[in-house]
Amino acid sequence: MKLIIIRHGDPYYEIDSLTEKGWREAEYLADRIAALDVKAFYVSPLGRAKDTASFTLQRLNRQATECEWLREFAPVIDRPDRKGSKIAWDWLPQDWTACEDYYRYDRWYDSAIMRAGHVKEEYDWVTSSFDALLKQHGYAREGHYYRAEHANTDTLVFFCHFGLGCVLVGHLLGISPMVLWHGVCAAPTSVTTLVTEERRPGIASFRMTSYGDISHLYVRHEEPAFAARYCETYDNPDQRHD
Repeated sequence: MKLIIIRHGDPYYEIDSLTEKGWREAEYLADRIAALDVKAFYVSPLGRAKDTASFTLQRLNRQATECEWLREFAPVIDRPDRKGSKIAWDWLPQDWTACEDYYRYDRWYDSAIMRAGHVKEEYDWVTSSFDALLKQHGYAREGHYYRAEHANTDTLVFFCHFGLGCVLVGHLLGISPMVLWHGVCAAPTSVTTLVTEERRPGIASFRMTSYGDISHLYVRHEEPAFAARYCETYDNPDQRHD
């Protein structure tokens, strides 16, 4: 089975939709995804993800199943440098790297800050919902691998968000999402692909063959949006700092 996780296009957060650039990105993405043999589409309930999916779905005359758990990862915390509500997955490096537990797959959610934000509860809801869907498609979670109850080569496509996508990838690969949230960047409309490997009968694991691929933009000479990144150097006034 193949999983394709797509981040929405360049966001216009104020209206939960896409910028003009984001709409172009979604159209170029459709050229790529519409060429695939897709078993099922799934989409976040948020507008920017649904708008991104719309070009592909219209072109194929298909529908996507809307999943509440595919919304952007929602918990908020009191970040160490800033009191008040802040998304749980955006910390300054000098803060989160100071705690070794944040690097651990089974401990990253157990700090006082994360517990106060009920981050583990949200994580468990998202990952258990994801596993329930994979079981419907033939793969049942068993420890850190999947039992191939009905092995197949189906392709599933998920239109969602950067933070949420990192949670899914981390769950499949056994990586703390804190490491992914701060160490990788999925540009708008980027495509992340994971495939099953069944080296022994009935025992499957997922291998990531690409992360954050934006070749569909480059082939149309469209520069990737800067969203999800911060300034390359602190003295650059044109790139966001926080």
